[in-house]
Amino acid sequence: MTKQVKAYREKLSSQSFESLTRPVEVDQGIERLSWLMDDLIRIPGLGWRFGLDALVGLIPGFGDTASSFASFYILASAVRYGVPKVTILRMGMNIGIDYLVGSLPLVGDLFDAWWKSNHMNVELLRERATVSRHDARKGKISDWLFVGVIILLLAALAVGAAAVSIYLLFLVAGQLSQALSP
Repeated sequence: MTKQVKAYREKLSSQSFESLTRPVEVDQGIERLSWLMDDLIRIPGLGWRFGLDALVGLIPGFGDTASSFASFYILASAVRYGVPKVTILRMGMNIGIDYLVGSLPLVGDLFDAWWKSNHMNVELLRERATVSRHDARKGKISDWLFVGVIILLLAALAVGAAAVSIYLLFLVAGQLSQALSP
């Protein structure tokens, strides 16, 4: 009887270890959103892929902000899957880097095609999720507050970037008006 109990306990411990090290299958909607934002279009012959993030990012001022909202959905999904806070913070940093560098004219659009923050965040979600998609739950209040703070910080980053852009636009307009006036 003791051997059976030991064998059962070993089986349970090995199964739980395997489930912790095995990537979790995430919801199809999250995977689809990541694909649309980062891998929708393939350049024939080269095999390079880019998505709506790079295309919408071409619209000055609006593009990167709009694509960040799609990224926020993936970030919020991490709470339902029980992803640790340090990984959620890393996902937020991926979005922040994508927004900051993506806001730069032309260079940022090329960066958006290369960086693929949504794809990276879905991979992090798969690797660090503690529950399967069938067991995904609402999440703890503290986790939602943590994600809310990250989103607020990213929104403040967007407002700050917009303020700097407007300031630079007025500065350039003032210099042009002085240069063109007789």
